Amino acid sequence: MSTLERETLPGFLSMVGRSWWVLLLYGILGVLFGLFAAARPLSAAAAMVWAIGVLALAEGIVSVFAVFRDNIAVSKGWAIFYALMSIAFGVVAITNPVAAAGGLLLFLAAWLIVAGIYRIVFAIRVREEIKGEWLIALSGLLSILLGVLFFASPLTGLVIAAWWIAAGALVYGVLQIIAAFKLRTLR
Repeated sequence: MSTLERETLPGFLSMVGRSWWVLLLYGILGVLFGLFAAARPLSAAAAMVWAIGVLALAEGIVSVFAVFRDNIAVSKGWAIFYALMSIAFGVVAITNPVAAAGGLLLFLAAWLIVAGIYRIVFAIRVREEIKGEWLIALSGLLSILLGVLFFASPLTGLVIAAWWIAAGALVYGVLQIIAAFKLRTLR
């Protein structure tokens, strides 16, 4: 480590240490969202889809304006198609987030089934080249089962997906809180 790096490191660590409260805030928000999503999974899923809908609507509107520029990266036809699809999804997600979440879950279910079949075929084809290919096939089978379950009961699938997101948010929040207190010592 050079002399300059050694001299600037304490100043940098002190500056980072003064911002510990930002991580703490993120952590608290993550834990609160995780608890909310665990307690009210359908409301949490609807809120997430609504927020994504707002983003899609905004992006669709911006894309409409981009169509009238001369130097866009894609053809005007693709830009118009993308803008209209974004606006349509945004409107549906904002006006009926639960239905949009259910629709997205059905797409997820179809993808899980296709991905599962792909993994099983892949495992069969590579069985002579790798060891443990049965684990790939097993993951494919589990993926197919989850996809079928989501198709059979989309509402249950939506709740399960929200619980997974809740668990992720709780872990994220707790890790942020721990990191915040570790950074606090650098002040």
